[in-house]
Amino acid sequence: MNGKQRILTALEIKEPDCVPLYIHGINEAPIIGIGKHLTDGLPEPRDFRLMDDEEKLKLVDTLFMIHETFDIDGITTFEIGHESRVDDLHVKDGFGVVYKLSSHGIPVPVGHPVTTPEQLEAFEPPEPKIEDLGLLYLAKERFKEQKATFWLMRGTFVRSWRLTGLTNLMMNMISNPDFVHAVARMTLDFNLAQLDLLVEAGLDVLVVEDDIATTNMPLISPEHFKSFVNQYNRQIVEKAHAKGLKVVRHSDGNLWPIMDILIETGYDGINPLEPQAGMHMKKVKDYCGDKLCLLGNIDCVDLLPSGTPEQVEQAVIQTIEDGAEGGGLILCSSNSLHPGVNPENCMAMFKAARKHGRYQR
Repeated sequence: MNGKQRILTALEIKEPDCVPLYIHGINEAPIIGIGKHLTDGLPEPRDFRLMDDEEKLKLVDTLFMIHETFDIDGITTFEIGHESRVDDLHVKDGFGVVYKLSSHGIPVPVGHPVTTPEQLEAFEPPEPKIEDLGLLYLAKERFKEQKATFWLMRGTFVRSWRLTGLTNLMMNMISNPDFVHAVARMTLDFNLAQLDLLVEAGLDVLVVEDDIATTNMPLISPEHFKSFVNQYNRQIVEKAHAKGLKVVRHSDGNLWPIMDILIETGYDGINPLEPQAGMHMKKVKDYCGDKLCLLGNIDCVDLLPSGTPEQVEQAVIQTIEDGAEGGGLILCSSNSLHPGVNPENCMAMFKAARKHGRYQR
């Protein structure tokens, strides 16, 4: 089997020839840290948005090289180049959300353009652009259908709170629910229109990336989740399925209070299964491993930053033992490979997955 076949087989809760290996997300520093073992001429670690064109091309090429060298079965893609620079510390996306760049990972939203119903009424949302899918097209060209292509689509909750501010959004769920629903419908319109472009580009797997929980509990009640978030994300899932895509739900944190809602929504997989939040592989496998493909859950909080390669290998063995039987396991970290991970441990995870992940026939 090739990588695409492995990923799609696992998402159907079947056994491929071996456990698929996947990188959900990876920041600039670990790309460069791993890439130093494969190539030279790499830029210094810093935010992609601050690199010149030559450095950006080198970073993307190195990302692809990592997937080739370590036989990663799927490639994550997302918008790049869609933001405008405000100053040396801030960028703005097409919705007008302002982000502060961070050396610790993804930028932090700090400027919210739609905080009131009046601002929403005057707001003109962007339309998705085919040029924002550049990384997806590059991956399709590079890997020639040998690896599954994933797309990270921000879901209803994340898009909504970035527009309105998190506290403001949750307060309005009580004081002005019509405003929250109107924002959600606007984000849904954008996502459904972008989905059409993704299908035309040949996408394989849509990831609804909609972080909704802390390590202790979801940020909102299950009832609010069903009303203000899930009914909109469900429409994305249904359209993606109608278009022939597999759909994975991403959220870190403790999802147990809403797990049955996620299962019932019809997702094909769930990611990244954060062990610190009680999302242990064996527990989740026993609960819903016959209904959802499980993508996870090698610890990126403690193990990948501070463990040894030998400990990483043992964690991979345990995850395969807990989650692989019967299919429906895609091995990856418990969230992104962020700037704090040890590149040596990332490579140990990749190698261990291939060493120990073959199904017995």
